[in-house]
Amino acid sequence: MIWDDIGFLLSKNRYNENSLITEIYTKDHGKISGIIFGGTSKKIKNYLQTGNQLYLNYNSKSDNRIGYFKIEIYKAYSPIYFDNPQKLNCITSSMNLIKLLTADSQVNIKIYNIIDKFYSIIPEDNWIQKYIYWELELLKILGYDLELSSKVNKQIIDNKTFYIAESSTEKKIVPNFLIDKTEPVTDLKTLLAGLKLVGDYLEKTILKPNNINFPISRLQFISSLK
Repeated sequence: MIWDDIGFLLSKNRYNENSLITEIYTKDHGKISGIIFGGTSKKIKNYLQTGNQLYLNYNSKSDNRIGYFKIEIYKAYSPIYFDNPQKLNCITSSMNLIKLLTADSQVNIKIYNIIDKFYSIIPEDNWIQKYIYWELELLKILGYDLELSSKVNKQIIDNKTFYIAESSTEKKIVPNFLIDKTEPVTDLKTLLAGLKLVGDYLEKTILKPNNINFPISRLQFISSLK
């Protein structure tokens, strides 16, 4: 089986002294694992930064065996943010989410497009807020819509608007910007509350039921914001 495609590098790990095993989310073939010979060489290693967009040729002798990639750089996104650890951590975290939450070899152009959309978000001034919306959109594509608007009660206290989500065991204040998406947010504490709410939902609804550990990369991203 031989094909050409374009995709985003989700992860890489050493396969042997000279080669890497990688996971790439491709446009026409979904998430694919493959070995890159010479992946540890200086020339190719510079291309293989998590989140970079690559041209690739895939070659496998059978559907049941892992194949091999030949790659060329298409867009080197990660190096743009080498001097910005917050955004670099965000790239790593987002690619890891795609890796954890998608199945192998299942084509979904919406997933590919939302990865592409990610790179239009992080250059913006309010990128953290838009990234949280990005995570919510990703979860919705995967069939896990929080539907927050239908789960909250609006309360006015001292002329301030609050949105409260209630369950049989607890009450949670939902940050206003998760309901009213026209509301710009600059307060870091509020943004961190939004990230925590989405993270709690991710862990409770998707990760724990599937025996998946909470991704360290997301914790590192949040820690870098503080």
